[in-house]
Amino acid sequence: MQSAAASRSAEALPDAPPAPRGGDRVRRHRLSTRLWHWTNLVVLTIMLMSGLMIFNAHPRLYWGAYGANPDRAWLEVTAENGRGSLRIGTHAFDTSGLIGTATDAHGAVQAQAFPGWMTIPSTYSLADARLWHLAFAWLLAPALLLYLLWSLANGHLRRDLHITRAEWSPRHLWHDVAAHARLRFPTGAAALRYNVLQKLAYCGVLFGLIPLAIFTGLTMSPAMNAAVPGLLDLFGGRQSARSLHFLAALGLVLFVVVHLVMVVLAGPINEVRSMLTGWYRLPPDRTGTGDHG
Repeated sequence: MQSAAASRSAEALPDAPPAPRGGDRVRRHRLSTRLWHWTNLVVLTIMLMSGLMIFNAHPRLYWGAYGANPDRAWLEVTAENGRGSLRIGTHAFDTSGLIGTATDAHGAVQAQAFPGWMTIPSTYSLADARLWHLAFAWLLAPALLLYLLWSLANGHLRRDLHITRAEWSPRHLWHDVAAHARLRFPTGAAALRYNVLQKLAYCGVLFGLIPLAIFTGLTMSPAMNAAVPGLLDLFGGRQSARSLHFLAALGLVLFVVVHLVMVVLAGPINEVRSMLTGWYRLPPDRTGTGDHG
């Protein structure tokens, strides 16, 4: 009797949904991820462009607590005789036509670290640039905190960004590096999972570059120095904080460049659609390649 009842009960249970395969249309990105992604696109773009205008006011970077024109800078953008130059340490690079020079409304060459098409505002105004930069900085920090709390609550951090012990193995790391070097992207259901290089990159941005940019930005504020003087000691002085702030911004730019290249190579329509709607078309399965998740 028990066997017959168990059999009838088993027959009544619905079949488990089949595992996704190549070509299937599946949910890929949660709403929290999509909202944070597009918010960051706007916020970081405006902060970068306004930050470049702020840098134009004094295109030099120093280490320590102080820095002014007579002091030796570790990075300097200059223009002499109509030619732009970038100096890093003792090495100088000719950057004419890119940075270091710009033309005014009459076509005359003038000294300017970054040209107007890269900056907000497009014409020199340190005061306006600071207003833009600080206004959007107050969007960046709460957005990051809200995203991390939301991702912790819905399990996104644990399921998608946690790096397992197996993924830390040199063999696994080398496999993913070699696959990316050969532009061999995961297919089928494996495309739904972040590989270890993606996890390292996203964790570096979430827990490294953006927090570093936020806290070094706060360190450059005289009001924050009075309220939390320990920030100056933490980063080795206001000029060191400014240098680290610039390097964090550079790291974010490099991340975005690599990210865009990967999106184009992996299929931009499918990738962008998934970040807009959450729906993603799995690439056709590839067999016999030795891929792992």
